Order: sequence, then C-alpha cells, then structure tokens
Amino acid sequence: MDRESDGLANIYMACRATLARTVRRIVRAPDVEDILQEAFVRSFEAGRQTEIRNARAFLLRTATNLAINHAARMEQRITDKIDDVQPEDLPPADCIPPDVQADADQRFLAFCRAVSTLPEQCRRVFILMKVYGLTHQEIAAELGISGSTVEKHIVKGLLLCRESLAAEGADFAVARKRA
Repeated sequence: MDRESDGLANIYMACRATLARTVRRIVRAPDVEDILQEAFVRSFEAGRQTEIRNARAFLLRTATNLAINHAARMEQRITDKIDDVQPEDLPPADCIPPDVQADADQRFLAFCRAVSTLPEQCRRVFILMKVYGLTHQEIAAELGISGSTVEKHIVKGLLLCRESLAAEGADFAVARKRA
C-alpha cells in the first residue's frame, strides 16, 4: 500500500463507528457491514483516479449514497412483490370470521364511547387527529390554540380513553393486548 491508501485506511478506521451509525439509520443492521466495505473500496478506487481533499467527508457521502441506493432497491423489490399479487390470490374482504368481526366491532364501539366522554375541546382535538389525520400544527391553526395545547389535549385524551376502556372490562383489556 502506498502512503495515500494508508491514509484512507486510517481515516476509515478512525471514523468507522460514525459511518456505521449513519448507515444503520438508513438500512437494516445486517446490511451495514457490506455497505461500509463497499464504501471503502469505492473511495479507494476514486482516490487512485483523483485527489480526495477530505477523505472523511468523501467516505461518509459514499457510504450514505450506497445506503440510500440499497434501501431504494429493497423498497423496489418489496413493491415488485406486492405488484405480483393478483386480486384472485387474496381472500375476499368479507371472509373475516364472525367472531373476529364481532370482537373488532365491540372494541370500536367501546373506543367511540370512551372518546365521547372526553371534555369538549379535548375531544375535538382528538377527533381532528385520529379521524381526520390532521397534524398538530393544522389542529392548532383550525382551533386557534397553541401546538403545546394540542399535544396536552392529545395526551389527556389518550389517558382518559385508556382509563375508560380499562373500566369497560378486563376481557376487553386482555383482547386488546393480544391484538
């Protein structure tokens, strides 16, 4: 190895933990090592062709790009598998066993009753988030309240709903934990 490749190897070893953390945020843990090795090889090859001014930044960018490309390929594979599923391969939507449907209906009604017991403003915030899917900022703008007030109402709503559902009965709580 020449002096430049020794320098790149030393820099790679010095920042390897940082590289691994960065890559792990993008891909699954089993793929991290392969991506790190590929990043080193590509950086080494690039360093032979041109001068790399900041080897650490170059390694980090290379590893990040490889991780993003890897994640995109994995996502495409999943999408391709989903696209291969034909409608006739799926069970009919109405083939849910009656006992499962009855349990789901019972839990939904219990949840609706719990939400209906919330204080008015708390209930409005909770419904805007859970039913209409609005963000905290959108709810704050809609109701003319602060974002922190929205968060407090959501937390309060969750806690009160949990208490109400627990009071509904132990069977419900057990079924909920299994689901």
